[in-house]
Amino acid sequence: MAGAFVPAIFMKKAVTPLVIIGKIPRRSYVLGMTETDPICPLCDRPIPPDVPQSLHHLIPRLKGGAKGPTVLLHHICHKEIHAALSEVELARNFNTIAALRMHLRIAAFAAWVNRRPPGFLSRVPGGTRRKR
Repeated sequence: MAGAFVPAIFMKKAVTPLVIIGKIPRRSYVLGMTETDPICPLCDRPIPPDVPQSLHHLIPRLKGGAKGPTVLLHHICHKEIHAALSEVELARNFNTIAALRMHLRIAAFAAWVNRRPPGFLSRVPGGTRRKR
């Protein structure tokens, strides 16, 4: 489909999730940040050491991913993933960062939170997923 509309959030180039190489983060005015702060692969913001962070198992531990790959995320980004998706959905359909960024709620969240400073904290609204 030549000339098809592609939302800007899907056209971002991939960023190394753990280290910025040879480039100062665009929000370097925030105190405590260094060039080697890891980058959150969901929102593309640096993760300074004093900001809450957590490891996300790309395949949930309960679904066989205990020894699988993990990614370092801002705690707020991690909470949004689990508020939006169930463990089964994460294991089956959203077990990569690219797949997570394609989910409409998570893509909207990432675009929203990307405009905030790296230390931004907020409550994540209750999930819309079906609970047992």
